[in-house]
Amino acid sequence: MQLNQVMSRVCKDWSYTSNHASDPDGRIVLIWKSPATVSVLHQSSQSLTCEVTVAGTFKFIHTAIYAANLAADRTDLWVDLIITQQLLQLDTLPWVVGGDFNQIIHHAEHSSPLVNHIDPPMSDFRNTLSQLGLFDLRYLGPLFTWSNKCPSYPTAKKLDRYLVNQPWIASHPYSLASFLAPEISDHSPAVLDLDVALPRAGTKPFKFYNFLTKHPNFCQFVGSEWNQLGGTGLDLSHLGWKLKQIKN
Repeated sequence: MQLNQVMSRVCKDWSYTSNHASDPDGRIVLIWKSPATVSVLHQSSQSLTCEVTVAGTFKFIHTAIYAANLAADRTDLWVDLIITQQLLQLDTLPWVVGGDFNQIIHHAEHSSPLVNHIDPPMSDFRNTLSQLGLFDLRYLGPLFTWSNKCPSYPTAKKLDRYLVNQPWIASHPYSLASFLAPEISDHSPAVLDLDVALPRAGTKPFKFYNFLTKHPNFCQFVGSEWNQLGGTGLDLSHLGWKLKQIKN
């Protein structure tokens, strides 16, 4: 069945676009309803970049991702994102990149204890994000967003994420990503909320119990956990992530 036939049945009063012009087997479909408007800026077999306008004047750039299974093919995506950012000057615009990246950033994003180091595909992804100036948007929900749903050999990873740049944070300081229960899918659905207020300052003050430092194994425990999460922090977002994991 053709995509337009499916959409006419499922989303009769909605508009849509896809990346099928770049790949006959394209798997990215973007759906919206008036008064929102969407203009396609760039597409490839693994991405779809659009300018989204909400309420007439509220604009941002959204890139939807469905990355390939093979690391060699994902390299094409990383290069394409860098070229797209340069051509569209996205480093100066509010930009959010979200979807299934089919790649983890830290070995702690894999459920298996055998995955305990940074391999070349992880490094490639991390280097790409560093070059693009993208980092994880604050989120609610589980760390792992994908599982193989195999009870005998269970495996889970964080393959899905929302990444943003500094202009996005400046324009949408209260935005939030939420990862929901996967239900029938092997991936967790992700919801992007553009305006979720932070808790009032002082409602939950930070507390550090000094007596913890008196424990004979304190330094050893913290050092061990820190190193398991990837060694030295690459940037502030990575540092914050590691501190949160140790706290938990």
